[in-house]
Amino acid sequence: MNKKERVDAALRGEKVDRVPVSVWGHDYEREWDVQAFSEAVAENFNRYDWDYVKVNPRASYLVEGWKARYRPSGHKFQAPTCEYTPIKSTTDWKRIRPLEPDQGSLEEQLRVLQLVNHEVGYDAYFTQTIFCPLGVARYLAGDKNEPILLTIREDRRALHTALRIITETLINYAIACLEQGASGIFYATNGWASAGLLTQDQYREFGEQYDLEFLDAIKSRSKFNILHNCGSHIYFDLLASYPVQAISWAPGLAGNPDLRDGRLRSGKAVMGGLNEHSTLKKGTPGQIQDEIGAVLEQTGGQGLLLAPGCSIAPETPTKNLEAIRRALS
Repeated sequence: MNKKERVDAALRGEKVDRVPVSVWGHDYEREWDVQAFSEAVAENFNRYDWDYVKVNPRASYLVEGWKARYRPSGHKFQAPTCEYTPIKSTTDWKRIRPLEPDQGSLEEQLRVLQLVNHEVGYDAYFTQTIFCPLGVARYLAGDKNEPILLTIREDRRALHTALRIITETLINYAIACLEQGASGIFYATNGWASAGLLTQDQYREFGEQYDLEFLDAIKSRSKFNILHNCGSHIYFDLLASYPVQAISWAPGLAGNPDLRDGRLRSGKAVMGGLNEHSTLKKGTPGQIQDEIGAVLEQTGGQGLLLAPGCSIAPETPTKNLEAIRRALS
């Protein structure tokens, strides 16, 4: 099987010659430049011979067009920080307007996808990362949850106004990503679909309707859409029927189903199995091989795309990443 055939078979739940795998994380130094970032993506793909690619841009790229300003740390292992947010009060949510996908930081990331498609697209599927509207709202508000929670309590109509504008912007941008060769969208909930932030009823009101509007708009245009349900105590069943090809989450976190259970409950391919906080970052190659063996035994190796539960830390040892592919050979 080639890489695309392997992923296609896994998505259908069929037997594969080996389980497809990929790992991704931020490159805090190079993610601010189109050429440098696209080279970083291609280097990660080629060095470790991954089967598919998740393009992992800087988290702020979706909100920079609304004048949110994030400053790079200048350090390889340190995330950017917010210097300015346009959201000072609940009424500010009503002031945002739709962004065009061919302008500013969105257009910059489209150029990244062009280059990634040239380097990777013939051999493997690649997806662009897009946050759900609530996740975008969080970064627009300075990477803080409280401004969103405050608006839910004080002026829910203002938040709905913003979420509609954000959703419209994301749909148009996602379509542009697919036109540049992306195989699909890696759609992240940023922890909002979990018991730690909102009730299920609140997520139905402020999350689900916008998620479905976005995913319905792209489902006929792409072959590899992934729902990434972030965090612990996730509302797995609430989102399990979303129109995507695979569901990604961290099964090792409290309150989350394991991969086998998640596959049975959703009927979809599952993505995960590598613990990015403990095994990949702090473990040994031998422990990584043991973890992969346990995941393959649990799932039978079908309907599985091996991956971390979220982005890996930049300081993750190279020897541990190299051990992943060896364990599957």
